[in-house]
Amino acid sequence: MGNLYHELSEEVKLQIMHEWFAVSDSTPMIDTAGKYGAGLALEVIGNGLKKLGVHKDEIIISNKLGWYRIPLTTDEPTFEPGAWVNLKYDAVQKISYSGILECWEQGCQLLGGYYKPQVVTVHDPDEYLLAATDPSDRAKRFNDILEAYKALFELKEAGEVKTVGIGAKDWLIIKELYDYVKFDWVMFANKLTIYHHPPEIIEFIELIHGDGVGIINSAIFNAGFLTGGEYFDYRKIDPESAADQKLLAWREEFFAICKKYKVAPGDACLKFALAMPQVNAVALNPSRPERIGRNVEVVATDLPSGFWKEMKEQKIIDEHFKYLK
Repeated sequence: MGNLYHELSEEVKLQIMHEWFAVSDSTPMIDTAGKYGAGLALEVIGNGLKKLGVHKDEIIISNKLGWYRIPLTTDEPTFEPGAWVNLKYDAVQKISYSGILECWEQGCQLLGGYYKPQVVTVHDPDEYLLAATDPSDRAKRFNDILEAYKALFELKEAGEVKTVGIGAKDWLIIKELYDYVKFDWVMFANKLTIYHHPPEIIEFIELIHGDGVGIINSAIFNAGFLTGGEYFDYRKIDPESAADQKLLAWREEFFAICKKYKVAPGDACLKFALAMPQVNAVALNPSRPERIGRNVEVVATDLPSGFWKEMKEQKIIDEHFKYLK
């Protein structure tokens, strides 16, 4: 919806939104952010839902907060150069008590004022901490994040939102913050996929699930790499790099097993993403309307006998992952 890597037509975006409701047995939940297209995704969603005649109680909107739309004064947006197409605005990070509330208010406005997010989080707290110049600056930034969460939980107490969570690419930041903030839910990005599933993150998921925390698995294709894309974890693959050559070789082995068992790589990724019973949901970003219904079918279908066994035998999936037979 925010023109990530390529721009879909308005008609296709509307078809995608229509499919949310066509395939759902209950109220659909969608995940978006002020960062996506510098607010474009929020605008597209608000306008699209209005055109479809969707009542505000017929959808659950999750908005990741922390990026604020500003005028575009350069040739392309500064917040993620090369990732976004045909944007008319830029975005800056605002993570603090007042900054997160500004992002909340702007997000509601961009959605059109009628639709409001019921689910919120601080977006990219790991990136915010990574930008620290020294330990003192990091401590200040860490406090900024805690203050932002204080504001979000106040929104929850006031009945403005229903749940408060966290999403990050670096799960260790989630773990660090969990000592200070008891999240309602956690979203992991790129960290519980067929390619990447270390025992440490599995243990942490099992721990917080025991505390009653909801778990969402996101970016399950490692930014499209696992289905044949040229990006891995949001960076473009360099075929000349020795490290990336190993990645490409791993993918070829993965694809070969998928071909042997007539399993689409994307289907394997989706089934793996939900293999742990502690995972409550998977966040997907299909760019083709027909893929949405297909995803629902995949979730309800078992893969061929022997597929997971061979994936482990060939060490595509690590032996310690006990949730697949």
